[in-house]
Amino acid sequence: MPASMLKVENLSAGYGPTRILESISFSVGAGRRLAVLGRNGMGKTTLFATLAGQTRRYDGRISIGDIDLSSTSSAARAHAGLGYVPQTRDIFPSLSVEENLTVGLKKRKKDAIEEAYALFPRLKERRRNLGSQLSGGEQQMLTTARTILGRPTVLLLDEPLEGLAPVICEELMVVFSELAASGDMTILLVEQRIQSALDFADEVIVLERGRIAWNGTPSALSQDHKVVERLLGVGGLH
Repeated sequence: MPASMLKVENLSAGYGPTRILESISFSVGAGRRLAVLGRNGMGKTTLFATLAGQTRRYDGRISIGDIDLSSTSSAARAHAGLGYVPQTRDIFPSLSVEENLTVGLKKRKKDAIEEAYALFPRLKERRRNLGSQLSGGEQQMLTTARTILGRPTVLLLDEPLEGLAPVICEELMVVFSELAASGDMTILLVEQRIQSALDFADEVIVLERGRIAWNGTPSALSQDHKVVERLLGVGGLH
């Protein structure tokens, strides 16, 4: 399936009585790449969890293409084409790599697993290893590959590079760029490695205290040093 447009309108959400997101509105065109930036605790992970149906939504609308997902379950959102790779790398540690990937196939034939191995050859080498026997980078590859096998049209990636060696980060970013270039997925990326996120994205939003404090292009953000320092807490980008 081709990539879908994601649209968020006046979204407010949180956990229980605690509101974290307030009046969030943005859209990502089909096949586009959006980086979601901000300092820690500003609502980035809550935004992705809300899009995936894992928080309490107080107000607003979430849609993929013409499908309104606002009141639907997480499972229904996945069925509609939303793929979510959480920061926590939720693999099954007692299952092998191949068994983990099989879970992501949904109703597809098992030979579709070769698609994951083509993206991440290292997983094929480790296909009989248990999830608990993988390195952090390999676990990130596994959770990403498992989600991709479900053929999402919108993919959410929450800090996929966290704690990984630079060579693994580069490998993952190459795969993400290939997926975006295929035209099959619209990709939203939360990432603390700001330069990597800007190099990847077409558009950027910056969150501050649960609201969008800035939006624009990566080049515009890179050139606005005052915004970078104020909203991201770094002195400059190169």
